[in-house]
Amino acid sequence: MRYYIIAGERSGDLHASNLIKQLRKQDPEAEIRGWGGDMMQEAGMDLVKHYRDMAFMGFAEAIANIFKILGFLKECKADINTFQPDVIILVDYAGFNMRIARFAKANGFKVFYYISPKIWAWNQGRVHTIKKLVDRMFVIMPFEEDFYARFDYKVDYIGNPVSDSVTDHVADTNFRAKNRLTNNKPIIAILPGSRRQEIESMLHVMLSIIPYFRDFQFIVAGVSNLPKSHYEQYNKDPNIKIIYDQAYDLLAHAKAALVTSGTATLETALFNVPQVVCYKTSAISYAIAKRLIKVPYISLVNLIADKPVVTELIQDDFTPKKIVAELKKILFDSFFIKEQKADYARVREKIGNFRTAERAAELMVNYLKAEQV
Repeated sequence: MRYYIIAGERSGDLHASNLIKQLRKQDPEAEIRGWGGDMMQEAGMDLVKHYRDMAFMGFAEAIANIFKILGFLKECKADINTFQPDVIILVDYAGFNMRIARFAKANGFKVFYYISPKIWAWNQGRVHTIKKLVDRMFVIMPFEEDFYARFDYKVDYIGNPVSDSVTDHVADTNFRAKNRLTNNKPIIAILPGSRRQEIESMLHVMLSIIPYFRDFQFIVAGVSNLPKSHYEQYNKDPNIKIIYDQAYDLLAHAKAALVTSGTATLETALFNVPQVVCYKTSAISYAIAKRLIKVPYISLVNLIADKPVVTELIQDDFTPKKIVAELKKILFDSFFIKEQKADYARVREKIGNFRTAERAAELMVNYLKAEQV
């Protein structure tokens, strides 16, 4: 069968690459084409467009690049028409992918959604659009199944791919030596996100607190799909080290972490690393989001736990003074650390033990085969 897959950011690239590997096992004749990243291409997908060209963060930034985005949509639709897939598999990235879903439905293509858009967070009325446009929805948050059930829409909860990735990871015991890290100083991991705009707005503030923690070394998790110049300007303090594409090994060796809100907050929790969640965007994007967002938290850890497990320093609260205060808690307050780790254990329990990509691929291929009979 022919599969057309669309992912628009780094985490989607990772999860879609694992799905592609499993689809090939379930369907050895699979032809796979789409938009995504290096990992999807390495897994065997014919890559049409890289997500780095499409990574716009926030409402204001998306509006400023609207003509680029419309051009990408036109290009994608034309490529789908040429390829004529048996199914289009959309991976998160709702702003772009929901428009593709509308096009697909109008043109008779079957649509599967792998990793639901976060419609439970804002504009919940979009669930009615999803019901009309998406043939099968595969969700990765334990609370999403109940959310969709409220609207009489049956979805498949397949576990969380982050949990699988963390469970499968084997920590590099040579990590410190390989990266020339100091052996006698504990590590504070800095995860500033994987988009240029995130790094520009977050990293300098995260690193401004170094003078208060000279007994620690700050290791920044860089990503190689961005130019090193985005990071190296901060690499002037001897207590700072920037490493690339080693986030899991970094978390496996970290004592604490400052994490930009996103998938990394859940990864950090699953590695059992105490964390402070940080987030800042443009004033316009934040003002719009504040009016629209319907959930009490932004971090996945707190959303899954349905309580404030990790401190969230958002927008005006994202200041050096508050970062210092919260980081001291997760480094030195043993009661606070114990409570946070106990809540991490409950988050792991809620997620459950699944082989997410394998389960998703099996369901997808079986659904497609059943409809061909």
